[in-house]
Amino acid sequence: MSTHQRNIVEQLPISLSGRRKTDLRSQFGALCYRTKKNGKVEVLLVTSRTSRRWIIPKGWPIDGKTPADTATIEAWEEAGVRGISDGRCVGIFSYRKETEEMGALPCVAMVFAIEVVDLADAFPEAEERKRKWMSRKQAAKLVDEPELSRIIRDFEPGLRG
Repeated sequence: MSTHQRNIVEQLPISLSGRRKTDLRSQFGALCYRTKKNGKVEVLLVTSRTSRRWIIPKGWPIDGKTPADTATIEAWEEAGVRGISDGRCVGIFSYRKETEEMGALPCVAMVFAIEVVDLADAFPEAEERKRKWMSRKQAAKLVDEPELSRIIRDFEPGLRG
């Protein structure tokens, strides 16, 4: 198997059944990371509010903010992260967001790396989520979305340019 074949990830189809193409939603996510003294990279995952699955912080576009700014805001609200992003997207993944009002919405999320500078104990969604530092390999196994798993597994902070 070639390197190229190993890097191919099964991409889940986006279902617009019963919807218009304009119903596809965009979100911006934060891949929060730190580099330990031994050079190992760890990522911070949080649980979703309802299903308690492990996810990255992400949210809807915010008027007047760039996608990277929005990811940084979501990292604060959902994980208590104060961090720095260089503004470059490190990957895109698709998934279905379950909502009470509209059912499952097809979504595409752009992911921005956020280097964690500080981790607060008190933050807006602290009572609603758990958070945990882990290796990229462990985090890649815990998230449900195959494309996000690959983004996490292959992420190298020094190779983003």
